[in-house]
Amino acid sequence: MFEILTVCTGNICRSPLAAQLLQTRLAPYGAVVPSAGTRGLRAAPMTPESAHLAVHLGVPAELSAAHASRFLTEAHLDSPALIFAMTRDHRREIAELAPSRLRSTFTIREFARLAQTAPDDELRAAADAAGPDAADRVRALGATLASYRGLATPPNDPADDDVIDPYRQPWEIYQRSAAQLVPAVDEVVRVIRLGLDPR
Repeated sequence: MFEILTVCTGNICRSPLAAQLLQTRLAPYGAVVPSAGTRGLRAAPMTPESAHLAVHLGVPAELSAAHASRFLTEAHLDSPALIFAMTRDHRREIAELAPSRLRSTFTIREFARLAQTAPDDELRAAADAAGPDAADRVRALGATLASYRGLATPPNDPADDDVIDPYRQPWEIYQRSAAQLVPAVDEVVRVIRLGLDPR
């Protein structure tokens, strides 16, 4: 078993959608994927638009229906093997709460970008060196990708590492936000499978 935490602002649009996609796709590996928000409402449901997107993307409807937003605290940052922020601002706020977790914290699009730079064999070797525990292996994957931060070509626009906020925006913005998020989720799943699947 291992934990991944996703973080956005209000914890009713982007981070629950990301968490539910990861939870669903990584279920065979024993992943636990909660989410939290840096500010905003407590115990609020997902927006209807985000819940609709989740179901459309293969998340069980009951998983989306059960969501209740929560405020991010330092305690939430202790146990996750990886922490995925939706924007660079969220990543900064996480680092301020728990500076020791910086090497495990990425914007989800940053993680995907770095993963396309790191060789698969290097990621597999890092996971293997971490031993048999799934959480240790996932942490090793994150540490390896963190080491590429100064080596990978940065995006032309730094905002390309962010997932835009669709809250109170038209449906087209929800679709655009999902179009940024889903390929990054796919890349996270690919990397974790790479590190956890037997050779």
